[in-house]
Amino acid sequence: MTEQEALQLLKKNLKNKNLQKHCLAAQAVMKALARHFGEDEEKWSLAGLLHDIDYEYTKDDPEKHSLMGAEMLAKEQLLEDVIYAVKAHNGHHGLPRPDLMSKALYCTDPLTGLIVAAALIHPEKKLAVINVPFLLNRFNEKSFARGANREIIASCSDLGLSLEDFMHIGLEAMKSIAKDLGL
Repeated sequence: MTEQEALQLLKKNLKNKNLQKHCLAAQAVMKALARHFGEDEEKWSLAGLLHDIDYEYTKDDPEKHSLMGAEMLAKEQLLEDVIYAVKAHNGHHGLPRPDLMSKALYCTDPLTGLIVAAALIHPEKKLAVINVPFLLNRFNEKSFARGANREIIASCSDLGLSLEDFMHIGLEAMKSIAKDLGL
């Protein structure tokens, strides 16, 4: 599946523009992480872009989220490791994440939310003015962006990355598509 085909599939199933932007952010971070680890950027990019493809169908039933998405992607004949990473990114299923792509998608998902929230509280509301120390301060404020699960973000250590390095890679990736994100 090409990136353009994946984007069309995403937009067909996910109408909410903010959720689409979240998926674009996850795609950018996953691609940057793949580059960092010398992995397949195209595969990792697809996993990030399509990880929440079923969200509008499953938002009220977290137990189904990502399982339906994996089924949808299997019908599209995506690679098994991409499908598995999508399925395993939802912690409700308790699935092991044995490979780097699965581990990366798991911790990338909430990181994008933390980064967006940090940009939105800044007076300029732009990613360009955000830096890692600012993100770390927000990360340590438990009342800030409560939906961005700190424990899951910190699981970047399973990738062999420090929190600072993970935030740096994620922030720079998202800055590279700031216009698409409206930030």
